[in-house]
Amino acid sequence: MPEDVASGDGPALLEIGRIGKPHALAGQVLVRLTTNVDDRLAPGTIVTTEGRDPRQLTVVASRPHQQRWIVTFEGVDTREAAEALTGTAILAEPLGHDDDPEALWVHELIGSAVLDLAGTAHGTVVAVLDNPASDLLELDSGRLVPLTFVVEHGPGRLVVDAPPGILTDVD
Repeated sequence: MPEDVASGDGPALLEIGRIGKPHALAGQVLVRLTTNVDDRLAPGTIVTTEGRDPRQLTVVASRPHQQRWIVTFEGVDTREAAEALTGTAILAEPLGHDDDPEALWVHELIGSAVLDLAGTAHGTVVAVLDNPASDLLELDSGRLVPLTFVVEHGPGRLVVDAPPGILTDVD
């Protein structure tokens, strides 16, 4: 999962999805969201592309299609224009989360220390991987810890109650 991306003097942007291949001939593209907030692709939404020459794109229309979204962006009206966006990450401002103080946000998990119940440090979160059963915390040690084992969290730290073998080798 993505890290914050600085956007000049404005707020940090988060990766919310990635543009795939073109769909049809009129400039539509397939987008795979990396967020569970479908409204990120609502008509009228403005997203920013990642890359050397970032640009803002306005969503004209979108609809779900086989675990992805078919999206029409303003000004992208040919297959060639859609092909030029293939593989591009799309970014947006973080959503406010004051309504759920227990929510875990990917941009807040990255860089957090992972501790067991005894307070022993087991590494730092370098990525959050999407997984159907439970998202996985990828630690700098290479270990994968299912997010469901997180029992406590605070700024820069996560406490996990994981079975033997998840955080350390079993003898």
